[in-house]
Amino acid sequence: VEKEGRKCLLIEGDLKSESFCKKALDQCVKELGGINILVNNAAVQFPKNDLKSITTKQLHETFETNIFSFFHLAKLAIPHFKAGDSIINTSSVTTYRGSEHLVDYASTKGAIVGFTRSLALMLAKDKIRVNGVAPGPIWTPLIPATFDDVTDFGQDTALGRAGQPSEVAPAYVFLASEDSSYITGQFIHVNGGEVVGG
Repeated sequence: VEKEGRKCLLIEGDLKSESFCKKALDQCVKELGGINILVNNAAVQFPKNDLKSITTKQLHETFETNIFSFFHLAKLAIPHFKAGDSIINTSSVTTYRGSEHLVDYASTKGAIVGFTRSLALMLAKDKIRVNGVAPGPIWTPLIPATFDDVTDFGQDTALGRAGQPSEVAPAYVFLASEDSSYITGQFIHVNGGEVVGG
């Protein structure tokens, strides 16, 4: 980012913590002079093959990371926003088709869809847009960190492979730009060709 002549802040902390979210957002506003775009992209996943293996602790960690953090950051960012600004939330193909070994994760991603659509309606009067991206199998550090065998990862897509971060990033850029000024409450599906509703 800095090589491109832009300022970059790296802020380490736990997005499950509302106080950390406030500290991080306040630091961004102070050091960057404001905030116009919020991209919520935090997530954890812990594959389990049966419901009884999902502990209460895991359930809390998954929901607090994957959806509570989105609420915290949006609530903190909105007072700084003006007409034309936007929020972009990350869901997943798993919420549209289900996942037999990511039940809690897919549930949080479904909550993100409801959150996005409802917040879009709430903020429309202020001309603040809220949209999302629902990626399919994308090679990110989360994949090898959570799955034991990734040899076939993404090969069941229509394109026969997993996507790269550079292939999903343009969806966020589009939703952040003026080119998407007539889009709110919607999701872009970057998933290698899986046709999903919504």
